Amino acid sequence: MSSSKISEKPELLVPAGNFEKLRTAVHFGADAVYLGGEEFSLRAKADNFSLEEIGEAIEFAHGQKVKVYAAINAFARNEDMERLPAYLDGLRKSGPDAVIVSDPGVVRMARDRLPGMPVHLSTQANTTNWASCEFWKGEGVERVGLARELSLREIQEIRGKTKVELEVFVHGAMCISYSGRCWMSKFMADRDANRGDCSQSCRWEYFLMEAKRPGEYFPVDGDGKGTYLFNSKDLCLLEGLPDLIKAGVDAFKIEGRMKTAFYVGVVTNVYRAAIDSYLASPEKFRVLPEWIEELAGVSHRAYTTAFFHGTPEDDRLLHTFSPYRSHDFLGIIGDILPSGQPKVRVKNPFSRGDVVEVVGSGLKIQRVAIEGIMDAEGQALSAAKPNTEVSISVNGAKLERNGLIRKKIKE
Repeated sequence: MSSSKISEKPELLVPAGNFEKLRTAVHFGADAVYLGGEEFSLRAKADNFSLEEIGEAIEFAHGQKVKVYAAINAFARNEDMERLPAYLDGLRKSGPDAVIVSDPGVVRMARDRLPGMPVHLSTQANTTNWASCEFWKGEGVERVGLARELSLREIQEIRGKTKVELEVFVHGAMCISYSGRCWMSKFMADRDANRGDCSQSCRWEYFLMEAKRPGEYFPVDGDGKGTYLFNSKDLCLLEGLPDLIKAGVDAFKIEGRMKTAFYVGVVTNVYRAAIDSYLASPEKFRVLPEWIEELAGVSHRAYTTAFFHGTPEDDRLLHTFSPYRSHDFLGIIGDILPSGQPKVRVKNPFSRGDVVEVVGSGLKIQRVAIEGIMDAEGQALSAAKPNTEVSISVNGAKLERNGLIRKKIKE
């Protein structure tokens, strides 16, 4: 190993929208996960966890030496403050490693009701300067999730003037509004994005119409599915990891509690490999083509570095097309039977004779043929249907539990 190995290891923080995604995140190398409960989280439409389930999730993650952070990052209203104390008391019993908060009132209440539990500030609080970091440190916040609008230079300046832990989003979907504070969904669908119920109105299809010509739509460039005027590209700072590590960022965060387990697994796999590769030998680090290819396999919009190098031009941030991917997600491997046959939780249909890829930890990719499919009673099937569990036989290959099965989409 190189003598220039860096001793500080930034945390890889991964979304866990449900138990399946939690297991996937842990398997593919997360150092910590963040999840939401049934209230006060900014992903109200995710599966989320009851307080009892949060306790079970923490027990599982801690058994794998992975930390768990509970998001209570919605902007609270008066009625929320009446219910919040009981919820915080329940979280205290569950024992997360930290809570993620946006609202100043909730920060103070969390400190009072959760003595000794670290409080992390959400990126929703749009912290853009070192003085704000120092303010929040004075309020008892141990980690600040910086605003996504910051450049590398600004992050470096903040690190030089504060000792509070710094967290940076490095990958995933971005809201077109400033630090995710958006009212578009509330106005158009009566669903408040700032309280976790975003309808993603910015992703809808829009047309141009002149006021005195009602019903007459003017063409605006787009794809065959429509025109997307407010649609941001997805963030990807894979190439910026070395600079962020050298800047002293403490945690790299991946967006995606609403994404699939396939997304969580593949993206975690890539960033785990990239971080470890850099830490092992900084002078030899380079972004490998297979990492880029893997990130292209999950559903995503065109990637951008956003504000990392400064203010982006419009064509570097806006994305006028719908999402795309190179692979279909077929299923997740569960238990391995004594016969060696893996059980599979089926997500999309596949058939006997299909040639598929199985993604394992450490970016291990196996190409296998599905020679047989059996139902729970051992009856042979010609095809597997979504939302079922089957066992499969695959030409002698040894597959790992929690592996992801995918198939390349024909162009």
